[in-house]
Amino acid sequence: MVYVVGLLALVFLVLTVVVLMRMTSVLQSMGGTQADGRVGMSNRINGILFLGFLIFGSIAAAWSFIEATDSFLPEASTPHGRRTDSLFWLVMAIITLAFFITNALLFFFAFKYQYKEGRKATYYPENHKLELIWTVIPAVVMALLVFTGWRAWRDIMSEAPEDAVVIEITGKQFNWITRYAGADNNKLGNYNYKLIDANNEVGIDLSDEASFDDFVSSELHIPVNRPVLLKIRARDVLHSVFLPHFRVKMDAVPGMPTRFWFVADKTTEQMKNETGNPNFKYELACTEVCGRGHFSMKMNVVVEDEESYNAWIAQQKSWLSQNPDYASRIPANLKSKAAKYLPAAGEEPTAAETDTTGTGTATASVSMR
Repeated sequence: MVYVVGLLALVFLVLTVVVLMRMTSVLQSMGGTQADGRVGMSNRINGILFLGFLIFGSIAAAWSFIEATDSFLPEASTPHGRRTDSLFWLVMAIITLAFFITNALLFFFAFKYQYKEGRKATYYPENHKLELIWTVIPAVVMALLVFTGWRAWRDIMSEAPEDAVVIEITGKQFNWITRYAGADNNKLGNYNYKLIDANNEVGIDLSDEASFDDFVSSELHIPVNRPVLLKIRARDVLHSVFLPHFRVKMDAVPGMPTRFWFVADKTTEQMKNETGNPNFKYELACTEVCGRGHFSMKMNVVVEDEESYNAWIAQQKSWLSQNPDYASRIPANLKSKAAKYLPAAGEEPTAAETDTTGTGTATASVSMR
């Protein structure tokens, strides 16, 4: 790679010297030092080179695109993702067509209308018809693209359905923490950043009874064909939630919660079959450089059928049951409701050798002795 860069630098240096020499020659001719008005074959050679560059550049661009297709993401695993991709390729097609038309004319004209003795240029100080064409057509195309994109954005960013699975994702240096609403209801409890400490990493507020059954996980599990609402937060600096196969990307901003909802319609197993890759995994990554450990901000994502998802949810232990010492923060009028999530008298929770803090190294698991 270093040799290639060095070679390109040398080529550009030589081209710079050649251009400077040509400029010197042109300036001298403008000063009247040129003996006659003949330019020889230089214009014809330049015209041919323009055509050659057009043909070679077009072939190289097509080859580069075809060669890169193996590295493209597979078809999106969400309906909104496929709609987004369709709009992207529509815009790319229009831009590419306009690019090739304008550049083909540019290079062809450079060849066809090269300097010839005796030929006089014709100037059009104004051409209202031509000006109308190159103004109205781009304006109409742009208006259609903007309207189509706005409709897609409106639908994608609309309010999530009431039956959506609610999941909170919190980014911190340098990992993600997911909080689920628990098995008893589909309602996340409140949070308070002032309550964040070594164990309560997302600031779960136990004064809200909806938080009693909330649990945290180091994996993101999603049921297939069900709306999922991601409530996104950042604990320290700017992060960005990126689920490439779902075409989901939303910044996690400190002090400003964001959200995004979608429907995943392909399970992890389906994607393994479609891609022919038995090791395929969905992934959640951070796409905002957030510090030296940015590269490690990844989380495994599992899309599974409803039965498997419900079974996984049922296996999870609430955060409160794993942290009974925080029971003292529960208001007196809610202690009876919280009792079912706390160890019985004389029992102590025993944490298995697993991770419940969302560091991405294990799955939350707690047993009771």
